Formats: sequence, structure tokens, C-alpha cells
Amino acid sequence: MPWPSRIVQQEGLLVLEHMPSIEIAGGDERVQHALARFIGNLSVQTGIPFDRQFPGSPAGPRFVIRCAGTGRRIQAVAEDESYHLIVSRAGIVLTAPNPLGLMHGLETLLQLVEAGPLGWSVPYVQIDDTPRFAWRGLMIDVSRHFIPIEAIERNVDGMASVKLNVLHLHLSDDEGFRVESKRCPRLTSLASDGLYYTQSQVRDLIAYARDRGIRVVPEFDVPGHAVSWLVAYPSLASGSPPKGLVRSQHDELRPPLDPTQDSTYKLLDVVFGEMAKLFPDQYFHIGGDEVDGKYWDNDPKIRTWMQNHAVKDDHALQTYFTERVQKIVHKHGKEMEGWDEILDGDLPKDSLIQSWRGPASLAAAARMGYKTVLSAGYYLDLMYPASQHYAVDPLAGESAALSPEEKSNILGGEAAQWTEYVTPENLDNRIWPRLGAIAERLWSPESVTDVDSMYRRLLVLSRNLEWLGLEHEAGRRRMLGRIEGNDMPPELLAPLAMAVEPVKEYDREKTQVYDGKAPLNHLVDAVSPESEWARHVNALGVRAVHDPSAREDLRRQFIRWRDNDGIIQPYLAASTLREPLIPLSRDLATLGTLGLAALDAIETGKPISPDSRKEQLAQVLATAAHHAELFLAVTPAVRVLVEAEPGQ
Repeated sequence: MPWPSRIVQQEGLLVLEHMPSIEIAGGDERVQHALARFIGNLSVQTGIPFDRQFPGSPAGPRFVIRCAGTGRRIQAVAEDESYHLIVSRAGIVLTAPNPLGLMHGLETLLQLVEAGPLGWSVPYVQIDDTPRFAWRGLMIDVSRHFIPIEAIERNVDGMASVKLNVLHLHLSDDEGFRVESKRCPRLTSLASDGLYYTQSQVRDLIAYARDRGIRVVPEFDVPGHAVSWLVAYPSLASGSPPKGLVRSQHDELRPPLDPTQDSTYKLLDVVFGEMAKLFPDQYFHIGGDEVDGKYWDNDPKIRTWMQNHAVKDDHALQTYFTERVQKIVHKHGKEMEGWDEILDGDLPKDSLIQSWRGPASLAAAARMGYKTVLSAGYYLDLMYPASQHYAVDPLAGESAALSPEEKSNILGGEAAQWTEYVTPENLDNRIWPRLGAIAERLWSPESVTDVDSMYRRLLVLSRNLEWLGLEHEAGRRRMLGRIEGNDMPPELLAPLAMAVEPVKEYDREKTQVYDGKAPLNHLVDAVSPESEWARHVNALGVRAVHDPSAREDLRRQFIRWRDNDGIIQPYLAASTLREPLIPLSRDLATLGTLGLAALDAIETGKPISPDSRKEQLAQVLATAAHHAELFLAVTPAVRVLVEAEPGQ
């Protein structure tokens, strides 16, 4: 994962009894580093100390690596990332135009290694692979909850494993400015809450990512989402300045920058100039989203300025601001990127538009001649299942009607992980393994759409990511252990934890006020956005209607749900972390009872009266209610059985 562009598997296996005998030609230092990582990861994954035999064993299979060029010093969008991989009786041959392709090929080769009757081996295969889209990214918001460098780096490793190539860091927002500024130290001392990356750390992260074929694009959000800027420079606020960094949804004073003051642009010139030198990438993201125009409308000085300069409305004022900022960005040798609110036909055509509000803005930007990337449909924080992200294609919908030239303006897509309800402890859990499905959509051919295949391979990816040091499973287990405490047998919480998912979209905000300082240590924070177990149980429910072989496993689950509630209730009542789960456990027991009754009806062929079925369905639907920001994701398994007509 991602599935290659072209793959031909042949009969036979290349057994890895000894470290391959490696021959390298061409490339730069990244090839050597990637190969060392490959050997290290291979050693961890297999438990065989291949790394002690590096750079090769005469007894091992021949492994030839050929790189035609060195690649660019600063990685760019247009670089060739293709590779060609052959595994045969003669050994392994990996070739690519530059180090990026070789890195991707090594990740593919690592995924092909598996244990079998002959030991660890690689199947004979020929692969010609190239990405469908040049921009395949992940945005991580590090402002709302600060994410330490080590957490970012392990996710970079995960990104590299699925051939993503852009890390977009959302570095400033109302909650904090997260990069050290030496030229404007107030942004560090007053606007960071003491949590920020030093410039040395940033340089190290950029080097770390480049070594893995990943560009780092910085975002400093203006003119909205700018409270952190205004804590440091209150005179630049539209209207009254904020009283401090935003802590929760109760902090309603969130003015944007004043776009009518020249001093606003002088500050941006200094800060953006400093950051442009720090971040070498071609693109510099200026945000531009969700600007609340009421602050401009209610500021007499701004209204007067707009009248004097014939600026008719808030959109025109933001366009004026964006055009001035674009000139600053261009002055410092960068091309401007922004969220789709900045889209305006008068912007220079080298501006890049990131579409988050929907595919319409993506198609509109491409039609107007702007390069653009899609994020709508790839928001990981909405807790959607992998299948829903997998169905989103940058060239589908309105974009499908574009001309070939217009379609070429769509560079790809970018997943987004906002962190209102994310900390370093559950960051990986929120991103992985679902990000693998998005990575495949952006890399693989358009025809690769088999959802069942995707989920089977996503399970393998999830296990492989653990070998790389990702903590999506380890972190979940630790958090569940905290909830269980020392008094509760872990087997009691497991049935409930496996049956629930967090509420979707922004429903959590309807019942819990966002507070950046509040602990995120409840079950909703620990469980995965998508329950693989619930997906399995729901599939069993569909099968069990007509397939007797599926009923035994399902019956065992229903009995467990029914009986677990009476045992777990005293433990739930004994802890503030567990007490909110009481209604969920009761509803799960109800589902177990209803499921058993439905299975009995199906197996005996005795029809249920319409009134009884209506009552049972009402009970099933009642169990779908949200509690503790969670819902029972296994309800469909019981509903399909209750709705089934026995004997049909």
C-alpha cells in the first residue's frame, strides 16, 4: 500500500537467509541513508540481525541499486518519483531516475517481505510504479495542541512508508505561534505559551523529512486565526485586541489582523522573510481561511479606509490583503499557497489554492488557471472511516468535466489533522492507519478502488507501522490501561472499547466545550476513529441472515455483550473516567439480547409478529444514541438481523 501502477507477480520466492549482497550505483547521500533504514527496518520486522551484516553477505542474494541522477538539493513538486523493481531467481534489481524513486522502491520491497514455509522471503515480481499525483500530503496542526518534534518525526516515517511527500505544518493559530522568531522575539515570548520549535529543531526536522523524500511546507495563518500574532502585537488588531491566547470555545474575542495598517505588512515582511529563510520549500502557506468580517465591519477606522479606497466589501478587503501578502512572499523567493477563501482571479497565477470547502473550489481554481490541491474529503479529524476517504478522488465530480489542461492544474491532495481534540498521546491513533487509504488514492491508478482489498492491506500496513515505531496501537493500549486502572480486569472494558467509535464530524463540540488545557483521557480519546472489529461484526451480521456458518461467531459475541454489562457496571460506577460509559454498556447488552433473539428466529424459521419487530427495531435504534461522545458502531449487525424475514 499504495498499490503499484503495474505489477506482475511470478511463481517463486527469493529466500532471505542471509543479508543481500548490495551493489549501488549513482544517487546521493539519501540513497545510502534510505538503504541503511531499509536494512534496519528489515531487521526489526523479521527479527534477523541483517543490520550486523551490512553492507552485505557473499552468501546472500544479489541486490543491485541503480540511480540515474542525484535529484534536486531542494525537493520540488515536479521531480520524477518513479521506480522499477525486479525480484527474481537472480536477485533484486531496483532502478530509478533519482533518489526519490529509490526510496519508494525500498518501501515497496520492505512491504513484500513475509514469513512462509521457507522462512523470510520476497515473491518473484516485476513492478513499474509511478505516482498518479505529484502532491501527496499530510497537514498537522501543531498550534491548538503543541506536537513535539519526536512525534512529528515518527509520523514522517509513516508518511514515507506509504509514499507521501508533503508535510504541511500549521504553525500559527489563535492558540499559539509555534516557531522561534529571533527577529520578532515577542512571538516567541508572548505568543507561544512557552511551547514552540527552536530554529535548530526546525532545520533538523526539514533535514529528517528530506532524507525520507518529504517536503515541509510551513503555514502561518493570516489575517484570521491570528490571535497569537495579536497577543504579541495588539495594535495590529481589527477592533479591540484579544486579552490572551485562545484557551477554549468560550474565548469569543478573535479579531483578525487589520489589513488597512501599513505596520501589519511591515511585521509580516519581517517574520515571513525570516521564516522563508528557515523553510527552503518553494511554497509558503499564508492561511487565509475563516476570516470573520464582523470585526472589520464594526471597526470605524477600517470602514472609513474602505470607503476612501473604494473597497466594497469584506471579500474585496481580504483580496487586497492577500495581494499585498503575495508580494511579500514573492519578494522572499516563495510562491504563495492559501486555503480556498483566497481564490480570486486577480491573484498571480503562481499562487497555489488548497481546497477545503469542497470540490467546487478545486474545480474553479483549476479552471481559472491556478495550481490546486484537494483537502475536502480528507479531513482525518472528522473521524470518517477509511472507505469514505478512499472514495474521494481529486479528479472526480466537477473536476471530471475539466479539460486535460485544466486537470493538470490539480496537483493532488492533502489529508488534514486538526488538533482541537488531539495530543501527542493519541496523534498517531487519529492519523493511522486511515491515512494509508488516502495515500493510495493519491498514488495508485484511478482504477484501484476495491474497498475490501484496501481494508485487508490496511490491516497489514497497521502492523508494519508498529515496527516503524508508530504508536497508534501502543498509545491506544496505554490509554485504555489508564481507564481500566488497577481495580478493573481489562477483559471487561474490551467488548465495549471494540464496539464503539467517536462521534463524527463536529458533533463532539455539541456536547463538550473545547478547552485546550482540558485532559483528553477518556474512552473517546483512546479508541480508534474506525473500529475494525465493528466492521467485522457488521459484515458477519449481513452474512448471518443467509449463511449459517457466520452465526456461531456472532452468537458468541452477542452472549458476551449481554453478560458483560452485569459484571462491568460496578467498575464503571467506581471511576470518573468510566462512569460516563454506563449507558453505552447497557445499550450494548440490549443489542446482545436483541441479536440473540433475532438469530433464534432466523434459525428456527419462526416469524416475528409485526408489532414485535417494530418494538425490537425501536430498541435497536435507541442504542444508536451518543453517550460520552461515543456511539455503538455495531448496531447495524443487530438491525439487519432483526429486519430479516425468517425462512427467506
